[in-house]
Amino acid sequence: MKTKFTVLVVVLLVWTGSTYAQDIETVFHGSGNGVSIGGYGALSNKFTKIRGEYANYVEAYGGVYLNHRVLLGIGGGATTNNLPVPLQYSTLPDAKLSYQYGQCGLVTEYVLASNRAVHLVAHLFTGAGFTLQYDRHDWSDERFDDLDDHRDENWFVVAEPGIQVEINLFRWARFSPGISYRKAFGSEGRGLDDSDLSSISYNATLKFGVF
Repeated sequence: MKTKFTVLVVVLLVWTGSTYAQDIETVFHGSGNGVSIGGYGALSNKFTKIRGEYANYVEAYGGVYLNHRVLLGIGGGATTNNLPVPLQYSTLPDAKLSYQYGQCGLVTEYVLASNRAVHLVAHLFTGAGFTLQYDRHDWSDERFDDLDDHRDENWFVVAEPGIQVEINLFRWARFSPGISYRKAFGSEGRGLDDSDLSSISYNATLKFGVF
């Protein structure tokens, strides 16, 4: 009887341990034991539209990763390419100005089956967005005298839900292509209403950290 009881206790302990020790499958290095609290940072490039024109948007975000499921963090980014301001909306009609778009705020992610080599992630950004007009020609010529001479600064609320297909490359690195929809609320920029700033984004994201 004592032997049977000992065997039962061992079985229960093994089962309990397997319940809390999650195997994380990766593409290159097999699997290993995860942790219940971690964190990661991410670099993302988004292909989207502003006023119907192609816009390249680069952002960074990161935070605390809880129980292999939930990221709570902050992030922000901005457009990198030229977005010409139509002459009728330019604050300097004799200059070729460009729109700048950016956003910053809270980032949350909910990861489904994080231990699987390929799985889904629900992503949500909520925060503030901004636009302004600036002389891109001066920046490209490395003339920084007018860096503070931004015009038509415009702030508003942004919400951007999305979904990613996440691939565990290594225990410390993941690749997450995805799609999201950015919705602006309250924009009052010249030539930039809410519909001009709201658009689908196609995203490619690299994540590094403790998962």
